[in-house]
Amino acid sequence: MVSAVPVRPGLCAVVDLEVGEEDTAIALRSGEVPVLATPRILALVEEASVRALDGALDDGVSTVGMRVQLEHISPTPIGGVVRAEAHLEKVEGRRLLFHVSAKDERGLVAAGKVTRVVVDVERFMEKTR
Repeated sequence: MVSAVPVRPGLCAVVDLEVGEEDTAIALRSGEVPVLATPRILALVEEASVRALDGALDDGVSTVGMRVQLEHISPTPIGGVVRAEAHLEKVEGRRLLFHVSAKDERGLVAAGKVTRVVVDVERFMEKTR
């Protein structure tokens, strides 16, 4: 059982990605244009939210994704560099609410919120058996 969550608002992290062919809507089968795919942006902002917690949780404790609200605002071409940021805004019991965004050299690419839940890994994995 996870007791008190040992994190406080303010934690943040940044993840950079140079867009390659494998990151496009075509490659991820989420569209038919050779630009950064929405699912890849989602993975990038989730990676940033996980990295924001590096070293903050006890052994045997992790987080899992629960909810994502993401608006994909602008396309990024192959070769463009995207920087994803995650900022822990609120801790509500075991729920961690992050504000996330992604930007490229032209400005805002995506913005939204990611909610992750703190779990005891062993207990969580028992639910899969």
